[in-house]
Amino acid sequence: MKKRVLPFLWAMLCTFLYYSCKKDIAKNSDQSVVESGEQCVFALRGAKQGGTSIFDPTYLVAPHAQLKTLGEGFSFTEGPAVDKRGNVFFTDQPNDKIYKWSANTGAITTFLTGTGRANGTFFDKKGNLIACADMYGELRKIFPDGSHEVLINNYNGKLLNGPNDVWINPKNGGMYITDPIFPRGYWDPGDPRQQPWEPTRSEQAATGKGGHVYYLAPGSQQLVRVTTMPEWDADSWPNGVVGTPDGKKLYVNKWYYDNMGGTWVFDVKHDGTLHNMKKFSDMGGDGMAMDERGNVYIANGLGITAFDPEGNKIFNVPTGSGATNVVFGGPNEKTLFITAIDKIFSLKMNVRGVEKFNGYAGWHGHGHGHGGHH
Repeated sequence: MKKRVLPFLWAMLCTFLYYSCKKDIAKNSDQSVVESGEQCVFALRGAKQGGTSIFDPTYLVAPHAQLKTLGEGFSFTEGPAVDKRGNVFFTDQPNDKIYKWSANTGAITTFLTGTGRANGTFFDKKGNLIACADMYGELRKIFPDGSHEVLINNYNGKLLNGPNDVWINPKNGGMYITDPIFPRGYWDPGDPRQQPWEPTRSEQAATGKGGHVYYLAPGSQQLVRVTTMPEWDADSWPNGVVGTPDGKKLYVNKWYYDNMGGTWVFDVKHDGTLHNMKKFSDMGGDGMAMDERGNVYIANGLGITAFDPEGNKIFNVPTGSGATNVVFGGPNEKTLFITAIDKIFSLKMNVRGVEKFNGYAGWHGHGHGHGGHH
């Protein structure tokens, strides 16, 4: 009898603590309260995850999975993207390189040197890598042989701040890019964007940072600014971008020093423009990803944090040095790949990602309410 009673009591304790923590997280905006709520779940999941500090009350992580270092010694990893075979490509911006992680062998090899200082990337339906290349403020299409064409390098004839991240709508191939102003040491001395930190001017604004999100329609050679609503603060750093596989919702976050730049969700109109802007989370950061349940994963100084479609925090994995971006990849799309400054990590998951164009059929996102819980 004792062998049966103990598991039952353990399950009851887990259930009680999970719902207690979830209640704290959903109803409190005080970060210290949220963190104290996580501690009990950390303890429970620590036993299940081999002692790691993964916050995962809904069991998104595969059983016994651990954060695994796939490669290290890079300068600043960014922009992971998954191709149709599950291979993951990522950038090392200071070294002007794009690397490839092989889904077959697990080996990391150099795909391209000389990328226009590529940052965020995303594969299109034809297998070309679309890259935000901020050396000259370009959006590039990089072909499988490494050659490229520049899709766009201006808005209304003015130099872009520096395209940072990109998401492609799988329904029509339209592209959304974020364009924050982050002055780079590798920009030419005469570059009009060059300025000391913290930046105060932009080619895209009479005053301030001119931080906006843009849309490039299929076949178009002209960007459309889609963050024109009065409630959008352009004196900021829009950074990560991700959308739902049905092409109806777009999430955009903002970078800020304390990781709390905020994340917003928009409805996407048929012409690609945005409306119905709502605050999704107080947390912002860098790159983002989405899983088949519609959960949104945000990379920032706290590691990778995920929120369900209602804005409740449901996952966090710290990396020790923060994270810059995230994508689901691998043969079955159930591995989370995390770029983290000088390293790239992986974590086996129970859920699939939706970044691959041929992987959207299984998506079953459960609604998209937007509670401002955080």
